[in-house]
Order: sequence, then C-alpha cells, then structure tokens
Amino acid sequence: MNEKKTKISSNVKFTILAVVLIAIFCIAITPVSLQNDTFYTIRIGEHITQNGIDMQDPFSWHEDLAYTYPHWLYDLLTYFIYDAFGLQGIYIVTCILSAILGITIYFTNTKLAKNKPFSFLITIGVMYLIRDYIAARAQLVTFILFVLTILLIEKFLETKKKRYAVGLVIIPILIANLHLAVFPFYFVLYLPYIGEYILALLAEMLIYKKIKIAIIKLRIKMLSKNDKNKEKIEKLQKQLKVLEERVDKVKVKRTKELQNPYKIKLNKNNNVKWLILVMIICIFTGLLTPLGDTPYTYLVKTMQGNTTQNINEHLPMTLAKDIPTMCTLVLFLAILIFTKVKIRLSDLFMLGGLCYLMLMTKRQFTMFALICSVILNKMIVELVKTYTKIEINNIVKRCTTIIGMLSITIIMLIFSYYMAKDKVKDQYINEADYPVQACNYIIENIDLSQAKFYNEYNYGSYMLYRGIPVFIDSRADLYAPEFSGKKEDIFSDFIDTSNIGTFYEDTMEKYGITHVINYKNSKMNMIIEKTKDPRYKELYRDDHFVIYERVKGE
Repeated sequence: MNEKKTKISSNVKFTILAVVLIAIFCIAITPVSLQNDTFYTIRIGEHITQNGIDMQDPFSWHEDLAYTYPHWLYDLLTYFIYDAFGLQGIYIVTCILSAILGITIYFTNTKLAKNKPFSFLITIGVMYLIRDYIAARAQLVTFILFVLTILLIEKFLETKKKRYAVGLVIIPILIANLHLAVFPFYFVLYLPYIGEYILALLAEMLIYKKIKIAIIKLRIKMLSKNDKNKEKIEKLQKQLKVLEERVDKVKVKRTKELQNPYKIKLNKNNNVKWLILVMIICIFTGLLTPLGDTPYTYLVKTMQGNTTQNINEHLPMTLAKDIPTMCTLVLFLAILIFTKVKIRLSDLFMLGGLCYLMLMTKRQFTMFALICSVILNKMIVELVKTYTKIEINNIVKRCTTIIGMLSITIIMLIFSYYMAKDKVKDQYINEADYPVQACNYIIENIDLSQAKFYNEYNYGSYMLYRGIPVFIDSRADLYAPEFSGKKEDIFSDFIDTSNIGTFYEDTMEKYGITHVINYKNSKMNMIIEKTKDPRYKELYRDDHFVIYERVKGE
C-alpha cells in the first residue's frame, strides 16, 4: 500500500515538475518580434467586426480582389485581444498557446507511450525543433488540435468511448473556421489506421481462405435446392471440412506469429470500422463555416497556382541543409534497422507518409515532429525494455528526489535562458524588417487616396496594418488568379519583378504605380541607384528602406 502511494506521489511530482518546466521552455522559445502574418490578421479581424465576412479584400489598392478569409475566426479573436491589450496581449497569448502546445505534446506522449521521463525529453526536443514555427499565426492553434487528434484517435480505437468520437468531430469544425488551409490534412491522420485495417482484412481473407470457404458454402446452399445433387454436396462438404481444418491449424500458427512478429505488428482492430464512420461524419463538418465550400476547394486552388513554388516554407526540404531533421530520421532508421524494436503497421504508415510530405514541402516538418514524437517515444521505451533492466518507475522516483528535481530544474532553466537571452531586447515590431519610420513618412506626406505603392511581399502586411493600401502582402493566394478572380497574376508579376526576371518599369507601367518602397539592399533598388534612373525621385531614406516617387514623362 505504501509502495503504491509512493509511486502515485512520484508520478504526481514528476508531472507537476514537467508541466512547469515545459511551460517555461515554451515561453523562452516564443519570439518577441511579431511575424508579418500577424499584422494582416489584426486588420482583417477589425474589418470583420465592422463589415462582416464580405469575401472581398479591402486592403490592397487592386480593385475587386476576391478574398476567402481562410482563418476568419482566428483573425477575429486576435483582433479582440489586440483591441483590449495591444501587441503585448498578442505576445502573451502566443506564449500561452506555445505552452499549451508543449503540455499537450507531453500528455499525449504519456497517455500513448505510457511513460513520463522520455515524454518530457521528447517534448522539449520537439518544441526545440519547431521553434521557428512558433508565432502568432493560426497554425499554432492547429498544431495543438492535430496533436489532440492523434490522442483521440488512439483512445477511441482502444476504448470505443463516445466522448473521443465527439472530440474528433469537434476538431475539424474548429479547423474549418480557424485555419481551413489545413482542413484536408486532418483526414490524412486517419489513413494509416484505415490502411492497417484494410491490409489486416486482406491478410485474413488470403491466409484463412475466407473467400474460398464462402464460395464452397454458397455452392452447397445452391445445390441443396435439388435432391439430385446429394453426391456433389457431400463432396463439397468434405472439401469444406478439410479446408476448415487447415485454416484452424493456420490460425494457431498465425496467432503465435502475431504475438511475436519479426519487425512489423499487424493488428486488426475492429473499432476502425467505427473510426471510418467518424471520419465520414467529419468530412461534412467543413460545411459548418460561413465560407461556403472553401474548406474543400482552398487546397485544390492553391495547388493549381504557383505560390507554393515561390514561398520558402512551401519548398521541398533539402536534408543536407537541415541537420536536426536528418539526425531525427537517422535515429528512426537506426532503431528500426539495427535493433529488435518492433513497430505497428499504422505507425510505419504514419511515419512514412509524414516523412514524404515533409520532403515535399519543408513546412510539413512540424507535423512530422509533432505526430511522430509519439512513435519515437514508444520505440525508445521498447528499446530500453529490450536491452536494459532499467525500470521507468525507478527513473521517475530518482527524478522526484530533491537532488533530482533541483538538477532537472537547473538544467532546464539554463537551457531556457540560453534560448531566450537574445530576445530580451527585441521589440514587437522589428524596424529592420518592417518600415516603421517609412510608414510614418508616408502617412504624414503622401495622399493615400491617389497613391499606388509598389512594395515587397515581406512587409506588405505591416503597411496595410498601418492603413496604407498595398501592391502585395503575405496573403500570397489572394494575389493569384485562382483566388483573386482577376486575369492578372499579381503574385507572379511581383516574383518576376523582384527577381529582375521582368524589367521593373514594365510592371510599374502595367499597374500604374505612383510610388515605390523598397528594402535598400533589394535588387530593384540597387539598379535604380546604380543607373540613377531619372524616373524615380527619392523622397525618403533610412537605414533599411527607401521611398521613391515615380516621375512620369522622363
């Protein structure tokens, strides 16, 4: 009895310690400086409160651009926070969401991998790996929802309890309103479980000859209608008996093999049938949004365009340039190839599928890290049990001694300080990235009702945040013809112009540009300065940005 109480006490202590330290670390890696998407998010939320969802863009000077409001609910909530607490409020909420994500990863791992110490270490590792994706963006909320999805799927398959099914239905409703661009990905998480179930069924049919047995039984039933077929029926019954005896022997052998497979565990979980039903119900949850059929069409339109080919986070991953990712993959391969550790077929499907998506587009590394952390955790636990005599409960006990807790706390505080120290002096708006002073000049000296600014992609969102109509901003899809409803491909024109694939003056003439704001070190600006282009009159310059008025007739 005392031993049981001690065990519970140790687990509670470790959980409290882990949650507190994970929260501190997650706050430490949260950037102070806001990202460009945050600025348009604030303005869109404000626009929705004043005008509702009108499916039109109000911030670019291009006329009649159709806008789908792909994360309208997140935009609205972000604006409410900004309106009440300013940029500091957005930073604080981002810290809270980052901590919630870390804690969710930890509890998902503890529930599914059945251990606490490795769950803690893996959670810290995952948050470190995805630290560059922690930002005041809708994706931070969907990260939490996807981790919860895996937890709910696994618990539903284990218990078939309705509350997990209800949770699985609620999550896609939230995704369709918070960040519909990732709505189709929600269903990708179901596929490994369905794939394993289908293969298990096919294996049963082939190994246990179910189809052949069914055919013989059907023939016997058909022949029974006529007394003249007595001999044929007896012959078929003998065949059926021999076949069933063979199957019984195979079943015994197969049961032993399934209990101790060589490498891949193939299990037939009949609860997958109900999971498929849940998934079908979830498909229709995309209709529970004010955006019509956008959850179903958004990804298709995105893939038809060229925006994904020109945005860094959408490009294919180069493993040679991403050492942490390569090391993670090597760890998986080493455990699978060189040890006796076994893996569920559904986990192998999940690992392989997410690895493929990650290599196709580097932003999917986040999903790989978040979801596959559970798989890695289970493999490490089995590795420890197979090759050592270490008891995980003993690790917990040692970690919850005074010396253990002090040691872990000191190490994590030092690590957290190391991650946070360079951000202490950061401002919410980094003036090296965003034209703060330049926008002040524009607002004070230029008639915005007459001006048509050419600006660059990375700071367009800040300009519209300041109330300056833009040529382009980081809502890339808005400026592609698949979404905008325009013949002009504004996004491609910007890419060609910024890369000097098109002479910049041709673009200025095409769109009737009156003013240009550029980074000082941009290719266009360097050409304007080098050639002393007379068509561009310098109005403003600071350490990072320059503003020109386009002079016609020169």
